[in-house]
Amino acid sequence: MSSVLVVGSMAYDSIETPKGKVEDTLGGSATYFSAAASLLTPVNVVAVVGEDFRHDELNFLRIRKVNFDGLQQEKGKTFRWGGRYSEDFNERETLYTQLNVFEDFSPQIPPAYKTTPYVFLANIGPQLQQQVLQQMDAPLFTAMDTMNFWISGNYESLLEVIGQVDCLMLNDSEARQLVDESNLVKALQKIAALGPEVVIVKKGEHGAVMRTQKGLFFAPAFPISEVVDCTGAGDSFAGGFMGYLASTDDLSENNLRKAMVFGSIVASFCVEDFGIRRLQSLTLAEIQERYRQFRQLTSVE
Repeated sequence: MSSVLVVGSMAYDSIETPKGKVEDTLGGSATYFSAAASLLTPVNVVAVVGEDFRHDELNFLRIRKVNFDGLQQEKGKTFRWGGRYSEDFNERETLYTQLNVFEDFSPQIPPAYKTTPYVFLANIGPQLQQQVLQQMDAPLFTAMDTMNFWISGNYESLLEVIGQVDCLMLNDSEARQLVDESNLVKALQKIAALGPEVVIVKKGEHGAVMRTQKGLFFAPAFPISEVVDCTGAGDSFAGGFMGYLASTDDLSENNLRKAMVFGSIVASFCVEDFGIRRLQSLTLAEIQERYRQFRQLTSVE
């Protein structure tokens, strides 16, 4: 079993969905990723918070062997975000974004983190992602996330980072935008030509598609009877995926596919409650049971 490093945001979210609303609940890409991956393997975190951050809310992650030596605390307020989901959860409106201390975030990798074999660069600027890669000591597997904001505003810098990682994760609209291709299969081919050997396109309730040098693999989303909040589902998927790879230390094609399924399963738990609540109470036994159910749902005699 190996550890995984995540570099991303820690935030307070205010979320409105058809199922209710919460104010200033713990969120951020590094938080969701850690809550997911730590169920499978030890996690090292690099992020920044403000003076108002409630550190005791991280105790459940510390129990799960999440290391916060790389958590920087600066003068000012913690990153805050507010969002509202449509009735069918297919659209999300951002009500406000207050970067606060995250605006000047400069990731500093502690010496003990630099040999971490698995690295996930969450949705931060490509210049910061590049900064992290330069501080690492030959990781075994690197993956990154991005978004349309960076594709539109930092395209050349983004392409440079994409060419240096093993895996790129993004959603279907971002994949099409990145290579200006409406057909998703062709988009996957064009993205692979940019450098990453593994490309994963997340499609929300429709699952995720992975392209490797061996071909395509599709993992459907696990069917959920009641969705409460979709915030953090993508980062939870990434946490499940990277956590499984690190826990098994196996980068074979078959294991990458299993990691996809674990990512999908962890994300399915995430959407069952607001924020990280469901991930906080989640157990490895529940993940393994849903994996068994997933195999039954997708098997063909």
